[in-house]
Amino acid sequence: MFVVEEAKSSDTESLIDLLALLFSQEAEFTPKRDLQRAGLTMILEDASIGTLFVLKKDGTIIGMVSLLWSISTALGGKVAFLEDMIVHPSWQGKGGGTLLVKYALSYAQKLSCKRITLLTDANNHAAQSFYKQLGFKSSLMQPMRLIFNDT
Repeated sequence: MFVVEEAKSSDTESLIDLLALLFSQEAEFTPKRDLQRAGLTMILEDASIGTLFVLKKDGTIIGMVSLLWSISTALGGKVAFLEDMIVHPSWQGKGGGTLLVKYALSYAQKLSCKRITLLTDANNHAAQSFYKQLGFKSSLMQPMRLIFNDT
């Protein structure tokens, strides 16, 4: 049976391992353990930044997702960015990822969050299909980035 709960500081190394898998698949990112540790620590130590959730099977972390908070002036309230969604490949397709994201969506709704935005690689049709099944829709907005320090 899968269990979803908020991540704790003691989960950091397991989360870094999952991010290494995720960033090995994504076109724009590469795994860098020290940077991932720094980012995770910032989120875990300050709930105003966001919340990390873990998916566990028999006490072992096998997945994660994060919600990072912002404010939308268009919607007049709190919004979130859904980031770092990953389920270990050996557990994909077994329902845990759906449970994990639905848990995060429910959490955001309880906090009166008005919108959740996420990004996928343009060619990651499996991820896009997964999110569409959960109610997400494509946006006419075009993501753009300016990276100040590519370390």
